[in-house]
Amino acid sequence: MFEAIIKRGTLMTVIILIVSVIGVMAAVRIPVQMIPDLEVRTITIRTSWPGATPQDVEKEIVIEQEEYLRSIPGLQRIISSTSFGRASIELEFPFGIDLNETLINVNNALSQVPSYPLNVDEPRIYATSFSSNSFMYFRVAPLPGNPRNLDMVMMQDFIDKDVRTRMETVPGVSLVNVYGGAERQIQILLDPERLSERDISIQDVRRAITERNRDFSGGEIESGKRRYLLRTVGRFGDLQELRDLILVHRGDSLIRLGDVAEVRLDHYELSRISYTDGDPVIGLSVRRQAGSNVIDIKEKLMVEVEQINHDILKPAGMFMRLIADDVGYVQASVTNVWTNLSIGAILASLVMFLFLRSGKATLVGVMGIPICTIAGFIGLLIAGRTINVISLAGIAFAIGMTLDNSIVVLESIEHQRRKGLDRMRAAVVGVQLVWPAVLASTLTTVLVFVPILFIQEEAGQLYSDIAIAISASILTSMLVAITVIPTATARLEFSTDNLHVDGQTHDLHQRVNDRINWLIANTRRRGAVIACVALLGIGIFALLTPPAEYLPEGEEPKTFASLTSPPGYNLETMTEIGNELQDYLLPFTQHEPEQFDSGETQVPALKYVNMSIEARRIRIISQPKDPAHIKPLMAALQKKYSEYPAMRGFVTRGSIITSNSGGTRSVDLDISGPNLSDIYEAALLAYRRADEVFDSPRLRADPSTLSLSQPLIEVRPKWTRASEVGMTTQDFGYTIAALTDGAFVDEFYLDDDKIDIYLYSKTGRNASIDSLNQISVYTPIGAVVPLSSVARIEETVDTNIIRRLNGQRTVTLNIIPPDGVALETGVEIVRRDVVDYLRNTGAVPSSINMIISGASDQLQATREALAANYIVAIVIIYLLLVAIFTHWGYPLLIMTTIPLGVAGGILGLWLFNLGGALLPLIGMTELHLSFDMIAMLGFLILMGTVVNNPILIVHQAMTNVRHRGMNAMEAVRHAVDARLRPIAMSTLTTVFGLAPLVFLAGEGTELYRGVGVIVMFGLLGTAMVSLTFLPALTLLILKISRPV
Repeated sequence: MFEAIIKRGTLMTVIILIVSVIGVMAAVRIPVQMIPDLEVRTITIRTSWPGATPQDVEKEIVIEQEEYLRSIPGLQRIISSTSFGRASIELEFPFGIDLNETLINVNNALSQVPSYPLNVDEPRIYATSFSSNSFMYFRVAPLPGNPRNLDMVMMQDFIDKDVRTRMETVPGVSLVNVYGGAERQIQILLDPERLSERDISIQDVRRAITERNRDFSGGEIESGKRRYLLRTVGRFGDLQELRDLILVHRGDSLIRLGDVAEVRLDHYELSRISYTDGDPVIGLSVRRQAGSNVIDIKEKLMVEVEQINHDILKPAGMFMRLIADDVGYVQASVTNVWTNLSIGAILASLVMFLFLRSGKATLVGVMGIPICTIAGFIGLLIAGRTINVISLAGIAFAIGMTLDNSIVVLESIEHQRRKGLDRMRAAVVGVQLVWPAVLASTLTTVLVFVPILFIQEEAGQLYSDIAIAISASILTSMLVAITVIPTATARLEFSTDNLHVDGQTHDLHQRVNDRINWLIANTRRRGAVIACVALLGIGIFALLTPPAEYLPEGEEPKTFASLTSPPGYNLETMTEIGNELQDYLLPFTQHEPEQFDSGETQVPALKYVNMSIEARRIRIISQPKDPAHIKPLMAALQKKYSEYPAMRGFVTRGSIITSNSGGTRSVDLDISGPNLSDIYEAALLAYRRADEVFDSPRLRADPSTLSLSQPLIEVRPKWTRASEVGMTTQDFGYTIAALTDGAFVDEFYLDDDKIDIYLYSKTGRNASIDSLNQISVYTPIGAVVPLSSVARIEETVDTNIIRRLNGQRTVTLNIIPPDGVALETGVEIVRRDVVDYLRNTGAVPSSINMIISGASDQLQATREALAANYIVAIVIIYLLLVAIFTHWGYPLLIMTTIPLGVAGGILGLWLFNLGGALLPLIGMTELHLSFDMIAMLGFLILMGTVVNNPILIVHQAMTNVRHRGMNAMEAVRHAVDARLRPIAMSTLTTVFGLAPLVFLAGEGTELYRGVGVIVMFGLLGTAMVSLTFLPALTLLILKISRPV
């Protein structure tokens, strides 16, 4: 078979060119992203009820929805959050759910809710993952000088209707959110005195509006040969028609709405104000569709934005600009991998040249690199994956590995040439001798990735891209090694003198060989080598294995800083604080990074300052001009926030994997119970205790207040008096709402836009607590009485946010340990020093449940899945080796190198972090790699690759004993001598191919650097073990039992 392939050089050339063309097309067509699309397993339901208190939203909406949602198959957790006028329910499902079927089930469950209060908006359902978070941010502002004197608050509906819809037509865009400003509102400002004079109640006004504001279809009528559609038009066409509405017809007099009220077009009460660099704006954030190309989306979206500015916004006196995006970070990250991949390929080629000392031989050896790289892209395309930092890193990891097979075959062919065979015969015999070993090493490398298919957590989804890229490249490298390499060598004349080691290299080769022979020369030395290596491996596992993290945060040089207010703060108060913060930060946007480096300023130079102000919090998004200043910026913001002692600050770094809240390192403590006061007290104790046991942790509570301190006014009717004047609960509630914060009446259509109509008192939303008692209430019996005569007004406190977990009121603490404390350690500290401490001291009553969840749950689940799959991988490798060596015992020799290779990876991680900690001594930034779930993938890669070199030695030793009749000592010495150079070449080419990924810093490197360190040092350790421990152990086994 091999002879037939090698003789058809033209056919092989054509096949390679075809594969190359297909691969280039694949690389061009595959979408580019930052990370792979993560599986969607969370569905969010949002419901709005303007003006409703959290307590009413919980009772009237959330509890009703939860009752029916609990019956959805596969539901794991149901988390609800209720605030003023809003409800959000988050449904968590297991990995691997059928999303479409689950969405149908959610819709069916919600359709069973009997009814909602009058002005509750239809629930909206969202299903997204963190990998499809918003990635582009725009701001709309008035043109310079605001020539049209625009009130940007009123522009939200215009932008939502005319701008958002245009942006969502761009291919790849899934959703554009609009925030800032407020929706328009028709406000009817009632004059209670005029109503009283005309004997009209608020209920009468409401009834008149709703009865008139209707259109009715009348079907159709025919006249002669024509057919007419028939409809009765009752809806208000403009504000004047609303003013002219007849409320009462008494004799010859008509009382119209305009006689008792002012009607105007205004907007809802502001709930959020957005600023960019100090200017009030309306913001838009863009989400992408799964599998889309973020670079293509940005290019097309910027063209569309330019057109929107020209066609829509500039004629209206506004303009839109891009404030921030993640695309630049994605491009920089992908470019980093490409650069490191290219450098690694060059370094690996140079290493091969130094060994071969022949340009032609080196060219033949490395020709597999571009072919295997192209094959990696084809594999990604076939599997429906994307080009991202993870998948590209997989291709980069494979660079050095793809040379291993080529080196083995090339070395074998060169050996046959030195024996005197002609080029064609040497190529055929050379590949025939080693193809079983090449097949074995390839299959062990590829099949260890099979168990990844059974890891469902996010880590498994990230692993799969690396697995596909490496597998496609390695399989192709095997085909290249046993077909392309022999075909090329059969047609090229090499100088075998150059291929053979020169004098200096021969001396080094001989010295290494002599040292190995000395180590295995007698039983005592062999025993010492075996014992020392085994003890060293055990010591590394016991002493140097670091505590685990879940996932790298995938950090961007961007900060998200929240300042949460105590209950009861209003938007005006928070705006004052926001203005103070802006006044403090904005000058730094004019600075340069050098000013911070020289100590002139306390805050790094800023690219921009985006601020969002709500009554419950202020959120700042900013980015330093120098990415290296991100941590000082976070520290500066935290320090500034500490100047507001009544408020809680939370500063975190932007993440491409989580929701910009430190989610991959968060220890979540869910505190639940029947009594909200007890829950808050326990949560506050846990918050303070966590702050004590950790050194400067990042802490956040949800809800953030941890106290029942939201001022609440309760109007309690005097039922006897209410009965006398004929008032019901609904009358009370609606009247009070209308005369204070506004009450919904109906909907008004203006140019196809639906605008809510609200009733207010003539003072609008300016009603105060002091005036509440004296509100004039028109009763059904025609009397006008002060509110205090028919109701008691009580001032109390409650909560401003209600959070529920699986039907129980809950507070969740997000405890993010300091950078020096790993997640695994943090979980143990929280369990021992927070939960158990509070339980044992009796500080928390038995009715309160405290459960640790969050990233720690995923860490444990992923680690268990990995442990099980490590075992499966080992079994697969063993069975493959049994099949190849036709022996049940000798494969165990090879597999002894697996734990030792893993120990080498752990040692490498420790050495890297040790060296990284010393970098500040020479003025460089400290480097630290976490032992996260992606880094642990390096162990799986090692399991398949560390056996490659041992296979060469054991295979050669067994061949020597079986077919050449050598004794055990001669067989092992010959095997080491024959395989020493291939082992050195394959190890060093792989190591130098990985070195740029490990040692060159840049955007996105935190996602794959840990894997690179573990694989690189694991291979170095395995090479040492293969030349010391393995020969000694092989010789020991061969002396006991000769192969049959």
